[in-house]
Amino acid sequence: MSFREFLGNTATVTRLRESIAAERVPQSMILAGPRGAGKYTLALMLARAVNCKGGADGGPIETDGLPDFCGRCLNCVKIGEAANLDEKVAEAVEAREDLRETDKKETRILIQTHPEVLVIPPDPPQLLIKLGQVRQVIHAAYYRPPVEARRAFFIFTSAAFMKEAANSLLKVLEEPPAYVTLILLSENPQELLPTIRSRAVTHRLGALPSAELEALLSARRPELKPAERALVARLAEGAVGRALGFDLAAWLQSRQDALILLRTALKEPDYSSLFRATETYRAGAEGQEKTMNLLRALGSLFEDLLLTYAGTPQLVRNIDMASELGQLAQSISVDWLDGAAYALGQVQSGMRRNLLRSLSLDAMALSLPER
Repeated sequence: MSFREFLGNTATVTRLRESIAAERVPQSMILAGPRGAGKYTLALMLARAVNCKGGADGGPIETDGLPDFCGRCLNCVKIGEAANLDEKVAEAVEAREDLRETDKKETRILIQTHPEVLVIPPDPPQLLIKLGQVRQVIHAAYYRPPVEARRAFFIFTSAAFMKEAANSLLKVLEEPPAYVTLILLSENPQELLPTIRSRAVTHRLGALPSAELEALLSARRPELKPAERALVARLAEGAVGRALGFDLAAWLQSRQDALILLRTALKEPDYSSLFRATETYRAGAEGQEKTMNLLRALGSLFEDLLLTYAGTPQLVRNIDMASELGQLAQSISVDWLDGAAYALGQVQSGMRRNLLRSLSLDAMALSLPER
């Protein structure tokens, strides 16, 4: 691996590499972009390049005249072990489940494969960055100068902070130690407090054109048929990582359930089909992931309905069902879509409070506004 293998957003990657060369790596930054755009991958690449020891002088190697990482030295290898974040989080959650009940409540999920690089994912089940996690960051930042690397990195993989955690983070953002870099990954930086945004440099990762993603999928995922590649390229929203790892079969299943909810609201309701679909959304981590996939699919259908209603069907993502979207769009209004989006947001918020999922989905389908 090297920066050469990071696809797209060349200008952003170049600016970051130039900051390493000038020894002016920001002490706090926001990497913004759609889910799957490579924010986490780029953050780890940056940490590896800063701390690489593969060069002739014991520092980073160079490619194209700019700092890069070798991928072979101990620092590169250890930092790179955090690349499969989902797997590491699952291991940490499983380890926490084995603790005594009193210890479990006080234990927060943190990922650390290198002493100087700490990854802070949203803590299950609420999937929020919590106060205990930020306190660990503050303690490590101020009381443990880097020993095995040049610079310590703290990578927050979500912008969803509990209020107390966000306020606590401001303490370290106001006066971060000179040897520390905090990186916040966000699909929408507006979710962060203005006081947090004002203290961090923002770098944005833009979406790649669908044609480029289709060409990439043709080379990397030859098992996909041309129509499937076109659909995945649209659904990935310009995000390389999301396109390469897109589980089309799972998406289509989630979308089928989302269509049942949508048809219940817009057509002659079939409550038996609705209840059969929603009763499969159970508690637990697996049920949570399944529910979030359903809500994403439903959100994409709402967006496509809006695009179709606005007379721009060429922009829809679910291109394989353009005809049905056109029919459904004839039954809605802007006010209906506004109410539907609000109902979807309420369910998404409720997932963080561990509401009963099947009943929440039923209630959303039945509470959508009248056409």
